[in-house]
Amino acid sequence: MRIELKKFGEFLTSRPAGKEAFLAMSAYLTKGLSEEEIIEIDFSGVKVLTPSWGDEIITKIVKKFKNVKFMNVENPTVKATLKTLRKYSGISHESPPF
Repeated sequence: MRIELKKFGEFLTSRPAGKEAFLAMSAYLTKGLSEEEIIEIDFSGVKVLTPSWGDEIITKIVKKFKNVKFMNVENPTVKATLKTLRKYSGISHESPPF
């Protein structure tokens, strides 16, 4: 399953918007998927990603699914957010590297 974050916008910035996006994703994209399912999170087209938005989506996906891969993470805000989430989200060292 590939999740294209640009479908939620180019500027992914607030925690409430992240919560809303996660609820929509849970209802339509990831509902009923096995925890073994390969999940590809694609950051192409995202111009700004903040830790608060990312925590609502990325942290929850990584905790729910065992095989999460990140794609198109070259954007500096994406890199910085993933680094922050790795440090503060409580995800174990066994999860995919941010």
